[in-house]
Amino acid sequence: MTIFRSLIILTFLLPLLAACGGGRSYNGPLQCAPYARKLTGVQLRGSAYTWWYKSQGKYLHTKQPKKGAILVFRKTSKLPDGHVSVVKKIKDSRTIIVDHANWDAQRINHNASVVDVSSRNDWSLVRVWWPPINKLGTRKYPTYGFILPGKT
Repeated sequence: MTIFRSLIILTFLLPLLAACGGGRSYNGPLQCAPYARKLTGVQLRGSAYTWWYKSQGKYLHTKQPKKGAILVFRKTSKLPDGHVSVVKKIKDSRTIIVDHANWDAQRINHNASVVDVSSRNDWSLVRVWWPPINKLGTRKYPTYGFILPGKT
């Protein structure tokens, strides 16, 4: 009975407790899309990279960040479902502060820096703060741009 009880704890309880660690008041699935939906109220579903196309005609798009906007990352080999982050603050013309889920596996990251490294200053290529090393990650990620949560 002790082994069975331990298996139940390891299988079900520990992942739930781990998910609670970084989330403050968020209680949904620990994925970027449901978390961004909760923060912004947008009515979009599916893989993060599909939000750009699904939002056309429903929400405005922009290539420049705005507070409360959703930054949509393209699908890549490293991001097979894409990614979405919510802009919390604009630090300067090339740096924003975002909140997002599941960038650092199974965590919600608050106040993460995202830096525009695109040659045209259009936010089409970014680097993202990587918590395990406590600095910007070295990878560059392509993005579509920003979705503005207010209806068109």
